[in-house]
Amino acid sequence: MQRFGLWIDGRWHETERWMEVRSPYDGALVGMVSAGDVQHLQEAVQCANQAMTHPMPAYQRAEILSRAAQLLEQRREHFARTIALEAGKPIRTARIEVARAVSTLTFAAVEARTLTGEMIPMSASPAGAGKFAFTIREPVGVVGAITPFNFPLNLVCHKVAPALAAGCAVVLKPASTTPITALLLAELFLEADLPRGWLNVIPGSGSEVGHALVEHPEVPLISFTGSVEVGQAIRARAVHKKVLLELGNSSPLLVFEDADLQAAAQAVATHGYSHAGQSCISVQRVLVHEAVADAFEQLSTERVQALVVGDPLDEKTQVGPLITTADRDRVKAWIDEAVAAGARLLCGGEVEGTILKPTLLADVTPEMKVFCKEVFGPVVGISRFRTFDEAITLANATEYGLQAGVFTASIHTAFETARRLQFGGVLINEAPTFRTDQMPYGGVKASGNTREGPHYAVREMTVERLVIVNGVGL
Repeated sequence: MQRFGLWIDGRWHETERWMEVRSPYDGALVGMVSAGDVQHLQEAVQCANQAMTHPMPAYQRAEILSRAAQLLEQRREHFARTIALEAGKPIRTARIEVARAVSTLTFAAVEARTLTGEMIPMSASPAGAGKFAFTIREPVGVVGAITPFNFPLNLVCHKVAPALAAGCAVVLKPASTTPITALLLAELFLEADLPRGWLNVIPGSGSEVGHALVEHPEVPLISFTGSVEVGQAIRARAVHKKVLLELGNSSPLLVFEDADLQAAAQAVATHGYSHAGQSCISVQRVLVHEAVADAFEQLSTERVQALVVGDPLDEKTQVGPLITTADRDRVKAWIDEAVAAGARLLCGGEVEGTILKPTLLADVTPEMKVFCKEVFGPVVGISRFRTFDEAITLANATEYGLQAGVFTASIHTAFETARRLQFGGVLINEAPTFRTDQMPYGGVKASGNTREGPHYAVREMTVERLVIVNGVGL
């Protein structure tokens, strides 16, 4: 059992209040973490602003990010085990998250070295003749970052690393259920020679620390990943700030008559239940052509039933627990509601201790919560369609729009779905759960208003400034 204070100005600060961090699998005490309050948040913001009065040159920011990536690679097993303990993520999946976080830091280091403005062709108009113009990118200021429990390392890196690459100090509020990984990362950055004050981590409640961060007048940008409800509330409160939102999804996977059914069924089993479905791009809704639906249901059921469920620290485990028993009970209630409304239970649906077994439903309709809401649990629902237009209508019948997957052998179908699906990303012959950390990642509609990936996030965290020089004659 470990004890962690707040991380402010490169030092540990213990408080009078403490939060228990417990394993979602067996309830074992993983660590004790100091709980911050409004005053601690104020101190962290002050330290971040003070740090930015001494800007770091681009090469220094890049070197720090590269060193952090190297240190994280060296400690990958320790970080993976911490993620498995506090998030309940299977250890083999946690290792993948650590590897991805190393990539995120590395890509951000590249952005620190290459971030630049552009030349403006002033003489393209008569009024611009004789003038020389270009843009530069300046850091927006202190970045307030609020991160969720499901990727306690890599989603933190997706906010912290681009911010540092852009020259912005960060005040981070990690999820209360998984704060230890973020605190370990902050300590790692100090070892990577990040000057004090550039990264501050304040665990605490959303209603106290989160609200104070969102409303602080000296934090011009908020970057939030989490639920639609909380994200919309943040945007409503921070009307004078730049608010970057990465929110939920009800991810569809379209399986057409000419699809590789074996590959599509494996995509369902692999990407519908990884980390117990607790990913905003986890496969949730499978829309399959009626001509191949029976065969697809059988193939998918066989693969889902073969998933190994159990202790996250067991190397064989593929599916672990939901983050809390309350979430487990909510998802179980949604399954029962769907079955009562006519859905067929192909497998799963039982609770074993803290774990909800991987559940596959058929004959799911748009009115069911497992279709129209974000389940965020180990549940996949199958619905049938007859025509291409019906498939598109069903896929788009959601307030969300993050990523969608399509399985087809037709190049025409592939491009037509890419054109008509209302999602930030359309993946052909791949699950919607696929993500590399350099790609533009983000949604439309209620799923968000930004694009992550260091190349894209670093531009969100800078302000473009125009410079015009008169009398140059170019």
